[in-house]
Amino acid sequence: MRFISFKYLRFSCVFLLCSALSILGSVVYAANRVDVQVTPKSAVLKKNIEAYIANLSQGDLKTLQSAKRAVQQQTQKASQALGYYQAQIVVRISEGDEPVLHVDVERGDPVRLRTVNIQVNGEAAELPAFAVPDDKRLKVGARLDHSAYDDVKSMLQNQALRFGFFAADFTKSELLIDPQIGTADINLVFESGPRYRLGEVHFSEQAKIDPDVLERLLPFTPGTPYNSALVAKLSQNLQSTGYFEQVRVDAVGSAEGPIEIPVEVSLEAIKPRTVSVGLGFSTDVGPRGRLGWERHRVNSSGHKLGFDSEISKPRQNVSTWYQIPLAAPLTDYVRFSSGYQREELVDAESRLINLGVQWHARLPSEWLRVVSLRWEQEDYDFGRNGKSGRSSFLMPGVGFSVLRSDSPLDPSQGYRLQWDVRGAKQDFVADADVLHVTALARGLLTFADKHRVLGRAQVGAIGTNSYDKVPPSLRFFAGGDQSVRGYDYQTLSPRDDQGNREGGRYMFAGSLEYQYSIAERWRIATFVDQGNAFNSLGDKMNTGAGFGVRWVSPVGPLRLDLAHAFDEDKGWRIHFSMGPEL
Repeated sequence: MRFISFKYLRFSCVFLLCSALSILGSVVYAANRVDVQVTPKSAVLKKNIEAYIANLSQGDLKTLQSAKRAVQQQTQKASQALGYYQAQIVVRISEGDEPVLHVDVERGDPVRLRTVNIQVNGEAAELPAFAVPDDKRLKVGARLDHSAYDDVKSMLQNQALRFGFFAADFTKSELLIDPQIGTADINLVFESGPRYRLGEVHFSEQAKIDPDVLERLLPFTPGTPYNSALVAKLSQNLQSTGYFEQVRVDAVGSAEGPIEIPVEVSLEAIKPRTVSVGLGFSTDVGPRGRLGWERHRVNSSGHKLGFDSEISKPRQNVSTWYQIPLAAPLTDYVRFSSGYQREELVDAESRLINLGVQWHARLPSEWLRVVSLRWEQEDYDFGRNGKSGRSSFLMPGVGFSVLRSDSPLDPSQGYRLQWDVRGAKQDFVADADVLHVTALARGLLTFADKHRVLGRAQVGAIGTNSYDKVPPSLRFFAGGDQSVRGYDYQTLSPRDDQGNREGGRYMFAGSLEYQYSIAERWRIATFVDQGNAFNSLGDKMNTGAGFGVRWVSPVGPLRLDLAHAFDEDKGWRIHFSMGPEL
């Protein structure tokens, strides 16, 4: 372990501050040594001239005197780049303790576009990506801007490389300027030639995964028209499997051919096992730690094996799983799992063991579907002379979820929808008939750049012929960071005859939050939450409201809130949590 003395740290900070002030002073000093005046005024031309002569406007009087001719030439180039071919330029130096370089420019009338002819011929002409951009700088009558001419040429060349027109070339590339009459003509003819295709894919022998598994990751078939985005997608798919330390995909075309480009994939297998450790904190469960172990490659078919554990004051769990990839290995797979969980609720203690299997599949609509079969056995005890018991349920289920947003870390808009249904039949490895339903909806909208509105709604319901046999893990509780703020974690619940919170048949929790951005990555928020867990649909909702601050950290948003419970006389409660907002 290495320590840093405070004395050294203080010296370093002072040194860095002085260095920064020195650099800033040099920049300001240099900026005051040059004075560009454009008549009639043109901020764009002034800025362009200053950029062209930036390296020539520093030094003593002798240095500036020797640079006058170069300054004159660079100023002329800067003016012509923006179409001012008749500019009258005077360069002079005012002497003194700090000589100043003066550049006076009478810009005159600019050269304007008389004709603009931009053609794309060949197969590329049918692709929208090669449409001539609607750039006002390329309209007839517009002031000549050399950068607009260069930009459209670069755009066509870049699109040709992206979409596989490797033999493409300009048969005409003319910018004809007549400074005397102030006109310019653009004549660009781009011949795309044939569109190349993606050929057979060859994987390196170091992959250690069966080729048929890897081929299921291909986002294209041989003969597909070339698109660099497909090549990048293949690389991303292979990297996302977790099988490989390094992935390199080569599909380089050339004008000489071949027309069908072979795709060479070089793969380096990842170390077979990894261990992960994580720490976290929230006001719901306090500090928590996580430990995970994964064997990324059990065999050449791509099977995986893992172990996960989590420990916090109210909840401890361990689980193991075995995963088998299916037709689409990244999203479709079968997972077998087993686990044990001990949880301390407000007025109860639960010990749960489970065995299960899940079938994950991504539907064409982008919804994720999970079909499951899970056996659970739970021992539970309610405090203060409450009841205790053991329950056993075999529960098939199905769930659907979808997430759409414009950013995985800090979205500005999007939504999440999720619902799950599980059920059990009495005497069929179950102590009672149970139908368990939950649903969640989250939405985010940003307007006027700095204003954000978030909404959340959660509902749950249990249908059963014997509620007393439904264990705590299947009942509903409300309150806490992700439910109704202002109330302690899972404290909103019906009570039994001894006053124990026993969980409800139904649950609702809703939230409406407004955020305002005060700086990059920082926002302030105000919110109102409402919800409860209850046995009768006529029971009242509990309300909490407050304010907080948000920081978008490199690993995700952090939230600190101060909330007041309007239906309890317990003052204000602090809530801290982390994780995605959708």
